[in-house]
Amino acid sequence: MRRVRLDLNISLDGFATTTDQTPENPFGEDWMRLTRDYTATRTFRERVLHDSSGAGTTGVDDRYAMRYFADLGAEIMGAGMFGLHEHGDDPEWRGWWGEEPPFRIPVFVLTHTPRASIEMANGTSFHFLDASPHDALARARAVAGGGDIRIGGGATTARDFLDEGLVDDIHVAVVPILLGRGIRLWDDLRGLENGYRVTSEAAESGVTHITFSRPPE
Repeated sequence: MRRVRLDLNISLDGFATTTDQTPENPFGEDWMRLTRDYTATRTFRERVLHDSSGAGTTGVDDRYAMRYFADLGAEIMGAGMFGLHEHGDDPEWRGWWGEEPPFRIPVFVLTHTPRASIEMANGTSFHFLDASPHDALARARAVAGGGDIRIGGGATTARDFLDEGLVDDIHVAVVPILLGRGIRLWDDLRGLENGYRVTSEAAESGVTHITFSRPPE
């Protein structure tokens, strides 16, 4: 049975976004702090950076990174994750990941200004939709085959799907830093844990991996 999954890194105070970006540093120092243990894993280095040297961490964080990419048939992400907040006026913009994005599946980008689809050689395709969470999920299910559907972020997109009760499996990597500002994942989602089985696991890095899994119907 296909599952709808969500993976996000959040700070101790619950923020899934950062606010210290500049034109010179579009990700910001805080974003690197929030994702450093994930980006240090062997899986990230292989899948995203195309580093086949075997470098990278191989502990608990890497196990969750491997799960991040496993068994997927489609992905849904917000316009900001694709980079349209920075490059929306550039018709040649093809995303942050170069010509070999790590997805290798159809990706649906939610935006109020749709553009032509992009096909990559490694099986990744980007399709731009102005759609509700339910409608986007229907489009993703139509092409996912037997694979799961991941809600890739960012935080606003994640919250939209959580608010509609559409996510079967939630994984948050709680990073031991305080951000103090940004978009907090859990605001207005009181009682979200009801109906889920909740587990937690501490990584060697100090990150706590918390999962919420809804029983199959």
